[in-house]
Amino acid sequence: MKLYFSPGACSLSPHIVLREAGLAFTPVKVNLKTHQVDGGADFYAINPKGYVPVLELDDGTRLTEVPAIVQYIADQASASKLAPANGTIARYQLQEWLNFISTELHKQFSPLFDQSTPDEVKAKQREKLAKRYDWIAQQLGDKDYLTGSSFTVADAYLFTVTNWARSTGIDMARWPVLQSYMKRVAARPHVQEALKAEGLVK
Repeated sequence: MKLYFSPGACSLSPHIVLREAGLAFTPVKVNLKTHQVDGGADFYAINPKGYVPVLELDDGTRLTEVPAIVQYIADQASASKLAPANGTIARYQLQEWLNFISTELHKQFSPLFDQSTPDEVKAKQREKLAKRYDWIAQQLGDKDYLTGSSFTVADAYLFTVTNWARSTGIDMARWPVLQSYMKRVAARPHVQEALKAEGLVK
């Protein structure tokens, strides 16, 4: 398998999951400004959408979108328990988390990265995201991870997206439970491996 990624982007989520699952893969770095793959190939030829992640399977099949990719990976390594079994209510609850993170967090950060977004719009986006994090902090409570005591693909996604808070002017000090959660996830050996591989930590 190949994972097309850009350091610190949402592709960090499947990168973490691949390492947690213990699956062999080749990371392929993408420059999202030039839309070129390391080596000069046109990334649009790989993903016409123009963004990461892309998971390319050994038969050439390509998957895009974080929720789909991380569930596929989890299902290839069911013993890792990165996702509950298909057909169970726990699986649908995991999908609920993935969809919430994708639509209510991930995409809400986008205007904060756009230099053309007016300051007043950015302020409203931060307020909207703060309300979402208020809710997440309540759901976490005293749990180690989103669904309980076990790390899942949803945690990899939330960790990845929440890492963008500092650079976009969101102060996580408002949510001590989330600060503890982020430290807990960051301390996982495979998470550290992914962060180091992307040059995000030394």
